[in-house]
Amino acid sequence: FRTERFMAKARAIVKRRKAVQNIRKITHTMELIATARFKKAMDRASQAAAYTRKISELVADVSANAAGLSHPLLTVRDQPAGSVLLVICSNRGLCGGYNANVLRHASRRFEELKTIGKFHNLEVAGKRGINFFRFRGQTPQEGYTHFEDKVRFDEVNVLADRYIQWYVSGKIDRLDVAYTKFLSASRQVGTVETLLPLAPSGAATAKDDRSASVKPLIASTAAQYEFLPDAAGILAEILPMSFKVRLFKCFLDAVVSEQISRMVAMKGATENAGNMIRSLTMLYNRARQAQITKEIAEIVGGAEAIK
Repeated sequence: FRTERFMAKARAIVKRRKAVQNIRKITHTMELIATARFKKAMDRASQAAAYTRKISELVADVSANAAGLSHPLLTVRDQPAGSVLLVICSNRGLCGGYNANVLRHASRRFEELKTIGKFHNLEVAGKRGINFFRFRGQTPQEGYTHFEDKVRFDEVNVLADRYIQWYVSGKIDRLDVAYTKFLSASRQVGTVETLLPLAPSGAATAKDDRSASVKPLIASTAAQYEFLPDAAGILAEILPMSFKVRLFKCFLDAVVSEQISRMVAMKGATENAGNMIRSLTMLYNRARQAQITKEIAEIVGGAEAIK
C-alpha cells in the first residue's frame, strides 16, 4: 500500500515537473521573440525621436520669429467644445504591468474630463484596453486593433488628419493621449499628454484649467529666419506635420515599452519556472530516498526475524 501511494505521488511530481518544463520552454521562446522585436522597435523609436525633436525646434523657432501670426492648432479656446482621450494599449497580454499602468493613468484622466464636463470621445487602441473599458461599462466610441508591432505612419496619419479636422472645425478643443513613454531601456513611464492644442515655447497660458496641462514644444533657440514665400504658409505646413509626428512617436514609444515589459515578464517567468523545476526535482528525490530507506529497513527487519 505504501509503495502504491509513493508511486502515485512520484507520478504526480514527475507529471507536474514536465508541465513546468514545457511552460519554461514557451516563456523562454517568448522572451527571445520580445528581445528581437524590442531591438527593432527601439531603432525606429530612436530615429523618430530625432526627427520629432528637430521639427519641434523648427516650429518653436518659426513661431518665435513670426510675430503676430496665429494658427488654429495653436489656439487655446476659452469656450471648450469637447475633447478626445486616446488610450494606447496592447492587443496581447503577458507583458507584466504594462497595460495596467497605462489604464490607471487613462482612467484618472477619463474621470477628470467627465467631472469638468468636457468629455467628448473615448478612443482605445489595443484589445486589452477595449476590454477593460467595456468591463467597466464605458464602451469606447472607437476601438483600434490593427496597430501591431510595426506601426506605420500612414496608419497613424489617418487618425491625425481626423483629429486636426475636428479641432480646426471646432468640434473638439483638446486631444489627450494616454500611453507609455519610452525614456530608456530601463525606464518607461505611463503618462497622459495633451497633443492638441499645440503650444510652442511660451504659448501656454493660465486662462483655464486646460492650459496648465498643455505640454510646450522644445524651447526655441536664438536662430533668425527669412521666410519665403511667407511665414504663414510655412506654419500652415509644418504645424500639422509636427502634430502628426508627435502622435506617431506616442505609438512607437508604446510599442517599445510593450516589448520591454514582455521581455522582463517572460524572463521572470522563465526564472521562476526553473526554480520550481529544481524544487520539484528535490521533492521527488527526497520522497524516493525516503521510500528506498523504508524498503531497506523492512528487508533488514525481515532478514533478522528469519534468523
